[in-house]
Amino acid sequence: MIASTRNPLVKQLRQLGASSKERKQQQLFLIEGTHALTEAIATSYPLSIVCHTESWAVLNPQLYAQLQSQAELQTDRQGLRLELVSEEVLAAIATTVNPDGAIAVAPIPVNATSSRIQTLGVVLETIQDPGNLGATIRSAVAVGIDGLLVSQDSVDLTHPKIIRATAGQWFRCPMQSVRDLPTEVQKLQAQGMKAIATLPNASTAYWDYDFTQPSLILLGNEGKGLSRELIDLADEAVTIPLNNHVESLNVAICGSLLLYEAYRQRRSQGIWGRQV
Repeated sequence: MIASTRNPLVKQLRQLGASSKERKQQQLFLIEGTHALTEAIATSYPLSIVCHTESWAVLNPQLYAQLQSQAELQTDRQGLRLELVSEEVLAAIATTVNPDGAIAVAPIPVNATSSRIQTLGVVLETIQDPGNLGATIRSAVAVGIDGLLVSQDSVDLTHPKIIRATAGQWFRCPMQSVRDLPTEVQKLQAQGMKAIATLPNASTAYWDYDFTQPSLILLGNEGKGLSRELIDLADEAVTIPLNNHVESLNVAICGSLLLYEAYRQRRSQGIWGRQV
């Protein structure tokens, strides 16, 4: 059992939870809590280390048995490392106030999400709030989008708050942080995708747009909205009509409204989203 908060592993994991720079350098991130860990296992997401308390193993015998089976297959170069830790150590590692007894370490995914987007995708530009990004990912998975692209100046996709905000759906959403968002949008447009900007002064209400065609929903920064560059690239602009005296909606709510309108239209036409 690891009982000291001065253990080198504890220091490493605390750095992963606290710093985007450390996560990028180590190419690892934290998965906190039983629910998120269960979803990671359900989607066969690779795990490097799982730290757990003794009481957690007793309360979650089936999940613990799964982890033990994976750990027994471990080799020098791959596999799962299972570590029993004290309650104090787990609390020191956790980014939450009341951790439930398990924290995992996993490799940051390397993928090419843009190549998967063919019928419905989301582009997020300069999103700063991890709760907003997490909620958008959760909605995106619920309607079965092909993939999600995020600008590199947005909050880090592996931020612990994002993973918590997705309620475990983080592992079911193809997503990628990209350096040059406009170029990626243009590539998708060249393949037949229609880019839809969300603007307060657009003349078309979002429910009047035809989302049954290949659509790429563009969502901008919480305060400033979309950049002029992305607005100019858009094939169409839509607005979310608001009652008097309401200036705007939260970006995650805006994204959810558009995504579910797309889902409604596609379902009525027998067009189903990506199954996860």
